Amino acid sequence: MNTQNTSLPLVPPVTPAVTPAMIRPVLADYAELTKPGVTGLIVFATLVGYCLASEGNLNYLLLFHVLLGTAMVSGGTAALNQFWERKSDAKMFRTRMRPLPDGRMRPWKALAFGVGLALAGTAYLAWQVNWLAAALAVGTLLSYLFLYTPLKTKTPHCTLVGAFPGAVPPLIGWAAARGTLNFEAWVLFAILFLWQFPHFLSIAWLYRDDYARANIAILPVVEPDGESTSRQILLYCAALLPVSLLPTWLGMAGSFYLAGAVIFGAGFLVVAVKAARTRTKIEARYLLRASVVYLPLVYGLLLLDKTVS
Repeated sequence: MNTQNTSLPLVPPVTPAVTPAMIRPVLADYAELTKPGVTGLIVFATLVGYCLASEGNLNYLLLFHVLLGTAMVSGGTAALNQFWERKSDAKMFRTRMRPLPDGRMRPWKALAFGVGLALAGTAYLAWQVNWLAAALAVGTLLSYLFLYTPLKTKTPHCTLVGAFPGAVPPLIGWAAARGTLNFEAWVLFAILFLWQFPHFLSIAWLYRDDYARANIAILPVVEPDGESTSRQILLYCAALLPVSLLPTWLGMAGSFYLAGAVIFGAGFLVVAVKAARTRTKIEARYLLRASVVYLPLVYGLLLLDKTVS
């Protein structure tokens, strides 16, 4: 009898190779956590603050450091915000396909990514820029996550609270260039602070049903007739126009900027008046588009005026 073992040798299972096609969706999800559109606006506002505060030739290496560090803290804050709000995001049509509510990413990964990115960005700012810029970035993160975010389900005043950290980026840029904060820096802060109200309230009006499903207590949800929302849009747009002219009065910009700021501010106010009067989604969308155009134009004019003067 033949007792020789004729069984085939065991072959270890083949681990499938990781391909670029498998990696790209994962990287895209992590990128989405950082809210690239919002982070891009924050970086631009930081750039404006840095350039206007700089005297003489720009230090481009320092500019790179402050923009990179700010982008890291902003991206980390956005990721932590999405971790915090993953359950409410799942209830809203406009956010339910984000990586966390859609189930494409586990919450602990978003948490670790957000914490790591924010800490690295803060350390980078303290190391390569200065402690004031780092402190401003940390203050923005903490107030956004632990004041504004929890208040969103409790009071419509969350918009006012959130506007403070939202207006800090030009201060970070100014602090990077000067190491201190002058009155002029607070003018840039004020422009961004006031702009946020018509911008966000137009979004809130457009998606108020979505916000209501998530129990977010923004003004159009709490007072659905739109009267208070319209009043605040008009109030902040009207205040924004004279405040946007202060850079010329303070010597930060010249007549070129002044003319543009008057034209853009008046146009923005006209759109706001129409949106406040009609209270329709169509006009709210026009107001949102006007707000998206207005801020880059005004900040861009400040940069251009400084360059050509």
